[in-house]
Amino acid sequence: TIPCLLSPWSEWSDCSVTCGKGMRTRQRMLKSAAELGDCNEELEQAEKCMLPECPIDCELTEWSQWSECNTSCGKGHMIRTRMIKIEPQFGGTACPETVQRTKCRVRKCLRGPGMEKRRWKEAR
Repeated sequence: TIPCLLSPWSEWSDCSVTCGKGMRTRQRMLKSAAELGDCNEELEQAEKCMLPECPIDCELTEWSQWSECNTSCGKGHMIRTRMIKIEPQFGGTACPETVQRTKCRVRKCLRGPGMEKRRWKEAR
């Protein structure tokens, strides 16, 4: 029998992904069929390819509720927080702030000589 004639393999294709794990292929063509038999040669090959890891962006939880004002009278502050769920990797977007602070004002603080007398009366 005369074997089938095949073209040379093509160049490997680009990887199927732009980052991470993918596949690439190459092909060849049947130039002429085998005489007195089938051509069982493969016409396409595939293999795994690996490119640099894909960037992973930072992921955060939702903001917590604002805390209570840190003073019982006068000016103070409140804070709220959020947690990092996924740290950035391979050049992914960095995490923004995880703590925010804002001013708060509770009723005016009473001070002065009259205040001492009022406390003493309330204590009695």
